[in-house]
Amino acid sequence: MGLQPDHSRPPPSRVPGPQGSSLNVGTLSSAAFSQIPGSGPNCGASSWKLRPRPGLQSQGPQGLAIQGMQTSEKVKSPRLGSLKTQSHRGGPPRHWVWSPEQGCPALLGLGRGQSLPRPGRYGGTGDRGAQVTPPHLFSDISLDADTGRTGNVKRSQADKERWRWGPEGYGAVLLVNCDRDSLRSVGTDLTDTQLASRDDLQDMSPVVLTCDAPDALFESYKLVLNVPPSDSKRMRVFCARGGNSLLDYEQVLGPQHLSYAVARQPGERKIGLYVEGLSFPDANFLGLVSLSVSLVDTKTLPEVPLFTDTVAFRVAPWIMTPNTQPPLELYVCSVLDSHGPNAQFLSDMSDLALKASCKLMICPRVENRNDRWIQDEMEFGYTEAPHKAFPVVFDSPRNRGLKDFPYKRILGPDFGYVTRESQSTAVSGLDSFGNLDVSPPVVVEGKEYPLGRILIGSCLPRSGGRRMAKVVRDFLGAQRVQAPLEVYSDWLSVGHVDEFLTFVPTSDQKGFRLLLASPSACLKLFQKKKEEGYGEAAQFDGLEHQVKRSINEMLADRRLRNDNLYAQRCIDWNREVLKRELGLTEHDIVDIPQLFSLKDAYAEAFFPDMVNMVVLGRHLGIPKPFGPLINGRCCLEEEVRSLLEPLGLHCTFIDDYLAYHKLLGEIHCGSNVRRKPFPFKWWHVVP
Repeated sequence: MGLQPDHSRPPPSRVPGPQGSSLNVGTLSSAAFSQIPGSGPNCGASSWKLRPRPGLQSQGPQGLAIQGMQTSEKVKSPRLGSLKTQSHRGGPPRHWVWSPEQGCPALLGLGRGQSLPRPGRYGGTGDRGAQVTPPHLFSDISLDADTGRTGNVKRSQADKERWRWGPEGYGAVLLVNCDRDSLRSVGTDLTDTQLASRDDLQDMSPVVLTCDAPDALFESYKLVLNVPPSDSKRMRVFCARGGNSLLDYEQVLGPQHLSYAVARQPGERKIGLYVEGLSFPDANFLGLVSLSVSLVDTKTLPEVPLFTDTVAFRVAPWIMTPNTQPPLELYVCSVLDSHGPNAQFLSDMSDLALKASCKLMICPRVENRNDRWIQDEMEFGYTEAPHKAFPVVFDSPRNRGLKDFPYKRILGPDFGYVTRESQSTAVSGLDSFGNLDVSPPVVVEGKEYPLGRILIGSCLPRSGGRRMAKVVRDFLGAQRVQAPLEVYSDWLSVGHVDEFLTFVPTSDQKGFRLLLASPSACLKLFQKKKEEGYGEAAQFDGLEHQVKRSINEMLADRRLRNDNLYAQRCIDWNREVLKRELGLTEHDIVDIPQLFSLKDAYAEAFFPDMVNMVVLGRHLGIPKPFGPLINGRCCLEEEVRSLLEPLGLHCTFIDDYLAYHKLLGEIHCGSNVRRKPFPFKWWHVVP
């Protein structure tokens, strides 16, 4: 007699069975063995027999459960080579059971989230009058990770093979192990095939392989860990073998290592695994990887997996932090020019950092090789899993004097490093990270961006102008949690977004303002001062070696006016894009007076560009504009104070004229800030 359908069970899913057959093991690849005293035609005096299990409850996790009954003879491992199945059409959901006449081994499928009941005194048929011998075998095989995103490995009723976004989502997270925990290491930890430090384990996601089964089971069966070929270069798995030595953690899966036969010791019930990510999501990598364990019959040729448990992971993205996040460290460079060192600038920045309770980090000339544009070289961000987060510096493809600084001086214990090199030998000025910014959290027509949106300076659509390198744009888009937005910056000589926009925090309900450079606001201010009788007040008053220009002269300069009409049109184009894509209103935008002049059809700041400021909480380090003095006070500074101080911000104007402005940059270009990560968890995003 063959298999008989049990109509009381849910429908099974089908996995490959031995010798070309298939094996029904339930919707979650869980299974149970039973051994019943007696004899069978193929199994000897003590035969394995499938029995329906009454009272299954949706209380247990996914996994393999094997239960047997006590006998007076030696327990035999089940042989599954002769198991066959039959299909059915229509009718209610059901599981297959083995007929009483045959004593061959079989698997009983358990539904998702189901487990076997505790062994009791009654028989498998549910007859309360039947006394049976207590079971002495119970086996549990399962692969478990932190699918609940609590920071701890727990069994879960969620589908481990799937990964779901959102606050109600589930699925395990992998960190890219891109820091360097051991000072003896040469590169990042992800390049190590051997553990270099026990601290390195904290950067990995723990996984528990439960293999609680009779040792006799593994005489004919083995456990095999697997990763798909496409995932093997994205992840690495270490197996803990019980000791405290670094050598007790062995790499078992990873590049060129697709499978591993688990070296289970007699009586061993749980085996610790540690999984690390090897690469961030990118254009050719969605960020999803998986790890599986299979129970394999070693007596068949080829060997047949009878049961597989799989856990899916998503590699944690690299995340930028906006100006609204509190500052932790302020980076600047010490440089030397023909007019001397930038010592006064460093002193002013030190005072600003002290006001903001922010640590100042000065990169010396020996390390920056007189390259002062530290914002262009790198961008600080972070990566996070439920059990750990750490900062990660993104090194730009710019590769000038500061090119080694992020790798040699920033990379270290719990400080990661990532870079993307342009495929082209010609690196554009738009590849610098002064051309990269991120908005505060916004809501756009009901769509939430709780981590903000990345802003990338670019050319106009279909114009064929300069753009940031595709490899960088692809990387930023692949992170999925900060939906990049390209804005128009190719009208500027340097071409960076930080030349015409920035964000500042506020204490009102909105929480921030967008600041835009505004030629029209500047011309309007100068016109007002002229009408008030201050037309002879001069721009650049107080600066040596710089031609002074009165308000009257600037307003009468037709070329300067036309240059700024053009600049205003470019900024207005961006204004509408930003309002639409960030969900902003005019009330959310502050116009900062600024003039530009064209050189070879590209715009440069006519006086120090005040929007190119450094934001340290409520404290703003703003380039000193050297505007017309009215009653002894710079009218440009006074105008900016009147716009920003009512928002709870403190303005400090810093002289960067010779060391930065004359070289086509300002304070933001010459500084960099590491900020606190978002309290919001990225896996709660719904892309």
